[in-house]
Amino acid sequence: MEKLINDLKEQIIEALSLEDYSVEEINADEPLFGEGLGLDSIDALELIVLLEKNYGIKLNDPEKGKEIFKSIRVLAEYINANRAF
Repeated sequence: MEKLINDLKEQIIEALSLEDYSVEEINADEPLFGEGLGLDSIDALELIVLLEKNYGIKLNDPEKGKEIFKSIRVLAEYINANRAF
């Protein structure tokens, strides 16, 4: 699980151009939106693309996205349970 969390941190930094952050600086339990990383709705779209491209997971329900993108740890748990490959 920790490897997946670190992989996600790296992928999020790269996909969202968060060069000001390092993997070590991002707390896996910190909120992704609002406080925490402070991501916005455009970032959410990028995360959806990342999930589909890297893990074969399609999100069709925006309400489900709100739950899944609560934190990196919650996202990693969802990927572990639902990855297509």
